[in-house]
Amino acid sequence: MTAMTPGSNIPLSAPRVAVDVAAPVRLDVSGLLLTADGKVRSDDDFIFYNQPTGPGVAYRSGGGTAPDAIVVDTAAVPSGIEKIVITASPDGAGQTFQGIEPTATVRNADDGSVLATFTPPQLSAETALVVIEVYRRGGAWKARAVGQGYANGLAGIATDFGVSVEDEPAAAPAPVAPPVPAAAPVDPRLAAPPMPAAPPAAAPAAPPAPPATGRINLDKGRVSLRKNQTVSLVKGGKPLLSQVKMGLGWEPAFRGKDIDLDASVIAYGPDRNHLDSCYFGKLSILNGAIKHSGDNLTGEGAGDDEVIVVDLGRIPPEATGLVFTVNSFTGQKFTEVAKAYCRLIDAATGDELVRFDLTSAEPQTGVIMAKLIKQFSGEWEMTAVGDFVKSRTVRGMVKPAAQSL
Repeated sequence: MTAMTPGSNIPLSAPRVAVDVAAPVRLDVSGLLLTADGKVRSDDDFIFYNQPTGPGVAYRSGGGTAPDAIVVDTAAVPSGIEKIVITASPDGAGQTFQGIEPTATVRNADDGSVLATFTPPQLSAETALVVIEVYRRGGAWKARAVGQGYANGLAGIATDFGVSVEDEPAAAPAPVAPPVPAAAPVDPRLAAPPMPAAPPAAAPAAPPAPPATGRINLDKGRVSLRKNQTVSLVKGGKPLLSQVKMGLGWEPAFRGKDIDLDASVIAYGPDRNHLDSCYFGKLSILNGAIKHSGDNLTGEGAGDDEVIVVDLGRIPPEATGLVFTVNSFTGQKFTEVAKAYCRLIDAATGDELVRFDLTSAEPQTGVIMAKLIKQFSGEWEMTAVGDFVKSRTVRGMVKPAAQSL
């Protein structure tokens, strides 16, 4: 194993490598596929938790029990891609790396053996880092320790490499130069770009609409989620509750037809391994920690059509991800459903905490509504998904739901 320093590099002895980044706090880990000009070809080359796969590169969730990682299959990387940069940023809004010492570990992705480690030195105001890059040189693949810091977060890194970032002001990135030993080889393409002159002062503009992605908490009460938005199930910094109900509802199909939608929850381990599924044919799983209310064949009636009770305090440690799905057993498409929603309810008080309404639908028979992920701290986070797939039963949802973790 090699302990790397900024600018140092190692040849890769394995064709498939995984780079994970660990810290005392939760980190968002991403990968960008770059061409020879140091830019992505399109936004599809930005690999992260909401876009987990690309050509030869994949995001791997640690499931709350291990650090997240970017996996690179060098044999599958397109010929036009010269390097993959692995980035990390603290999950907390505005949080810097001051006092947080992240460590990147380069592993053989097939057997988990450690090839190298790297801890960027002397971090302070940085809110995002380019930590490691995996690159081609003379027909071979190598890994280089970088440690390039950015003061304007992951958005600064993304825009620097050519990714379009929605709902962000059009500002140039503000990289923070890392300390590099004089003898260490440094790729000149890593140099910070020149800063443009400051634009003339303008009248204050109205604040932009909040982005659809990001994490929030329940401090301000009930939350209405949009697709890809995440809420932490804490209030005042402490877990809010242990037992919740996930209510799923819909209206009968248009033109008066009945529609049989089935709500399910699929439980996974930290490696996206399928543990069990709770649905109308199996009303209790994980030793009763998850229970289903039973099947509603039409969607008629006010309120939730099917309810799944989740006792978070009793979920076994091997279960770190829960994915909530809905299927059209009768084969009608979701474009024929008047509306569908899911909501998280405090089982003790009946209060609605979180709600996600499908605002659009696709002509498919299955939808991944939401997911609950257990974090390193033991807290749970709910993310609205809203991804449609072709499947009339929960069995066909297991694989696509795993990909959403």
